[in-house]
Amino acid sequence: MTVAENIRKPKEEVGGPCLKIKGLSKRFGRFQAVNNIDLEVAYGERRAIIGANGAGKTTLFNLIAGEFPPTSGRVLFAGHNVTNKRPYQRAYLGMARTYQITNLFPSLSVLYNLLLGVQALEKTKYVTYRPLTSYKKNYDKARELLERIGLSEKQDVLLENLPYGEQRLIELALSLVGNPKLLLLDEPTSGLPPGESQELTKVLMGLDSKTTIIIVEHDMEVAFSVADNVTVMHQGEILTEGTIAEIKMNPEVQRTYLGEEE
Repeated sequence: MTVAENIRKPKEEVGGPCLKIKGLSKRFGRFQAVNNIDLEVAYGERRAIIGANGAGKTTLFNLIAGEFPPTSGRVLFAGHNVTNKRPYQRAYLGMARTYQITNLFPSLSVLYNLLLGVQALEKTKYVTYRPLTSYKKNYDKARELLERIGLSEKQDVLLENLPYGEQRLIELALSLVGNPKLLLLDEPTSGLPPGESQELTKVLMGLDSKTTIIIVEHDMEVAFSVADNVTVMHQGEILTEGTIAEIKMNPEVQRTYLGEEE
């Protein structure tokens, strides 16, 4: 490979991380929500971010997604400096996310919810005189996504008639429409009963191994099932990082976050 060829290649092709955060901080007035965070997540890695309420994990998550501008620091994604990029610009580069509260179309069928998501990435989104189902490629993509989450038999059901857990699965499927490099999962099992939480966790564990995942999750069982590595936050800073085994054996983490007694 020549020097010129190496320069032209994206960083992910020459060993760079999928996500790199350097000195990232966020202040709301006098409140320091996130303070000088350094973080790297490799391609294909599953990273959980955990911590008590107010630890700063949701703010950090929103800084990564572009919902908030940082007070200082940088966010590098897929070899691009996205610090000042809007969420849709990050999405164009391959970043996708889910939200704690579903943001879907309850009066439309399951299939039409996914078709709208698929068409949003196509030039045909500007065509208003043809029905969505007339585009075979889009229809096939929507059906494929439904099969991946195990809901193909419910394609004609109105979304509002689905259990909440299955609505969360539809939101997950929508986040996968563009085959993202990085998937940000914001409390994906929030509000779910144990049975539905387990089903969603199984789907998350079965996602393409090439997809990098960052999950903020209050349920430690879910977080440890999905993730390879864990970042623990405390008062806006990183307390510690490590594998699941290392985090479970850390005395301070046990005492503070995992409910273990000294």
